[in-house]
Amino acid sequence: MAARRRRQGSPRVVASNRRNLFVDVMRRPLGAGAAVYLAVVVLASALAPVLAPHDPLKQSLTAVRQGPSAEYPLGTDALGRDLLSRLLYGGQESLIGVAQALIVALVIAVPLGIASGYFGGWFDRVVMRCIDINMAIPNLIVTLAVLAIFRNSMAAAMVVYGVLVSASAARVIRSAALGVREELYIDAARTTGLGGLQILVRHIFPRTLGVIIVQAAMLSAIALGVQTGLAFLGFGPPPPEPTWGGMVGEASSMLQFHTWMIVPTAGVITLTTLAFGLLGDAVRDANAEGIQRPMRPSTSRSRAARGQAQAARVAAAAAVDPVAPAPADALLSVRGLTVAFGSGDDETIVVDGADFDIRRGETVGLVGESGSGKTVTAMAVLGLLAEGGRVVSGRIWFEGADISGYTQAQYRALRGTKMAMISQEPMVALDPAFRIGFQLAEVIRSHNKISWRAARKRAVDLLAAVRLPDPQHVASLYPHQVSGGMAQRVAIAIALAGRPQLLIADEPTTALDVTVQAEILDLLRALQRRMGMAILFVTHDWGVVADICDRAVVLYAGQVVEHATVSEMFRDPLHPYTQALQASDPHNAVKGEPLPTIGGVVPPPGQWPEGCHFAARCRFVTDACRVGRIPQVDRGEGRDARCIRIDVARAARIEESVR
Repeated sequence: MAARRRRQGSPRVVASNRRNLFVDVMRRPLGAGAAVYLAVVVLASALAPVLAPHDPLKQSLTAVRQGPSAEYPLGTDALGRDLLSRLLYGGQESLIGVAQALIVALVIAVPLGIASGYFGGWFDRVVMRCIDINMAIPNLIVTLAVLAIFRNSMAAAMVVYGVLVSASAARVIRSAALGVREELYIDAARTTGLGGLQILVRHIFPRTLGVIIVQAAMLSAIALGVQTGLAFLGFGPPPPEPTWGGMVGEASSMLQFHTWMIVPTAGVITLTTLAFGLLGDAVRDANAEGIQRPMRPSTSRSRAARGQAQAARVAAAAAVDPVAPAPADALLSVRGLTVAFGSGDDETIVVDGADFDIRRGETVGLVGESGSGKTVTAMAVLGLLAEGGRVVSGRIWFEGADISGYTQAQYRALRGTKMAMISQEPMVALDPAFRIGFQLAEVIRSHNKISWRAARKRAVDLLAAVRLPDPQHVASLYPHQVSGGMAQRVAIAIALAGRPQLLIADEPTTALDVTVQAEILDLLRALQRRMGMAILFVTHDWGVVADICDRAVVLYAGQVVEHATVSEMFRDPLHPYTQALQASDPHNAVKGEPLPTIGGVVPPPGQWPEGCHFAARCRFVTDACRVGRIPQVDRGEGRDARCIRIDVARAARIEESVR
């Protein structure tokens, strides 16, 4: 048991949660055959001084051009030299050349490809331009020029060739890293405060390893062809030193007199090249995974019109809703937060002037339908907007400091220790390649300079704190071996590893059944009391709001439409949208009557109306609601609503309740 725990906690262990890549490859006949053949060739060449039956340079004029025999298993050449011995020694030169090109190519391609795919932005653009330039260079011509400059040095030629072919491998690895970067567990790793290098090494690299191995196999096959081709042309070690390419050249000159000689010499090159290709195919099939992302067409006319509208909206938001100072007692204060995606004429606003505060030890709910901007608002607070997203205007204060202009390095110092997050899908937020205990210990060590043993102990303590039975056993499991409720508790433990002051919970109970949901909410309340942290709870469930939240912020189509304490919002909702949401709660349905619903749908970003965003679905709408930006109306005692028909909506609600 102790040995198992030591293995589980080691940072060097990177195991698949469902299968071992090596075992999967070896189960495929062609893959296993290729791997065994290559292993035999490499070992035989390395042990040539021991295995070779004859001196590869020793001539025997009495045994020229002989076929296979007991003394000469593969026959002899025109000078009576043993072909088997020369192939064994020649393999050293050929395989060393392949290794030189392969190592250089991977050393360049792997870091560049993974980093370019993960970081994106200007770094990705620079790397891709360099790759394009590299791929435009004629590889063989440059390699021949290097041989002329460095006096027939095959080592220099293969190193340069490795640099030249690294571009194609880097492009493929970058594509794989782009797909992995979109996984939710990568976002989860960032929210826990892990640095970019840790994420690249611990999470991106293991998931792209299969692609890297495939590229290595392909590059090896190509490099072998280039190396033997150059030796065939007379470059490299001069005769009588044996090389595979040189031996093919000698055999081709003897075809009319000794046809057999070409069979073992060309055969070993052909089989080795095929083995590299088959091994790459086997790894590809064993590691096969693909991610496709749909793209939306857009015309230049629509982009231009949308860009002008969004620019006007940003200016209006800044003019109508000026940024107010943060309250002195607020842990988090958001003022006028406007978030947009895209750039130039294709920029689309998704959050429009959001305002709210969270005090220490308080739970605030962000409530609204899907598409209201709840998650984007939470991600903006964490500095984790998806690629293309940016804060256009507004301010975010945390502990009195304006963090809206923070760099990613500054945000990393906050994430995990000051702020943390738990997501809606805990199973995909956990890396499937690592045991739960290792992932938790990794986060703990990223925030505390402690040993792996101490981190593993605290990981078990945290699993116990989130009320997991047998935490020692749970720490040894992979994510796929636990239930959804257990995975959510693990995600909470990871979020609490850095003792954050603010926990952002993005619909953490949506995917759980009612019983487990109640247990998770009870756990969050208990942890909040114990740690004194504040919680920003993103949800669309009014039952959850009533159960755990102190105050609620209602969002609709990117705008905050109402603030209030939970008790006031349930007792006296002001905004027509809040009233409609509560009325459509299935718990309020009357038996035998249709379920209450809100007609229409939330307008998508880019198609918001000029005035009130809820106007198309509101039963109290007037012409005045459709003109200009609707301001927040302060109703006192910390209440406000973005509506000019509050009194009318309120009177109608009271009249209906009397009936």
